[in-house]
Amino acid sequence: MKSILRRSASPALAISLIALFVSLGGVSYGLATGSIDSREIKDNTIRSRGIRNNTIRSIDLRNNEIRSRDIRNSTIQGRDVALDTLTGDDIDESRVGKVPSAASADTAASATSAQNASTVGGLAVRKFFAKQPTGTPTTEIFRGDAFVIRAGCNAAGDPILQLDGLAGAPATNLGFLRSDAASGAFHGTNLALGPGSNVSLTGPETRVTGSAVVSTTDGTVATIVYAADAANAFAGEGVCAARGTVTSG
Repeated sequence: MKSILRRSASPALAISLIALFVSLGGVSYGLATGSIDSREIKDNTIRSRGIRNNTIRSIDLRNNEIRSRDIRNSTIQGRDVALDTLTGDDIDESRVGKVPSAASADTAASATSAQNASTVGGLAVRKFFAKQPTGTPTTEIFRGDAFVIRAGCNAAGDPILQLDGLAGAPATNLGFLRSDAASGAFHGTNLALGPGSNVSLTGPETRVTGSAVVSTTDGTVATIVYAADAANAFAGEGVCAARGTVTSG
């Protein structure tokens, strides 16, 4: 019998038996040898449950392949974003709320006004400054709604600072406080400041500081804060100086 089988086995039969073995047991053989690759797996058949948890790593993912549709909404957190990597291009500014500390800016009368200080809370703030050589008569250095400030420097080198009323202005009241080296504090008023009033804000002293408040019957108020120095006000220049600010409204 054995001799018969040996005689009847042909090369064709051997090849057929090998092919049958591969078709029936090839997969099992591949698993046993660890040689399974993508060719042995049908497309779209591996599911999440077929992958061990926490085994997929970044090197297993193709660069730039993860997209927003692959990420569940509202799952990315701040700790998932590298520090200092988001820019204005990544943020929809129209969806960003007001910064809490910025609320205080709403109470500012005007951002532009705060920059140049021309108005504060509806009041106009202006400055005046003048330097005049000895012997200079009084000249206008500031004009308000109801008054003019004039400054000069007399022959002795003493500063002159005076307040004149304007023609056609509403009835005006002036009150002022003057402080100088000789007399200390001096209070003065003028109930009808008008053209030619020539109210002196300096007196005979060489260094004077003071303040004056001018008000009109229509409710306009101007506060003047001033200082005046003699001819040595600026070293080497030989000039009298007058400066101050006027707040009005």
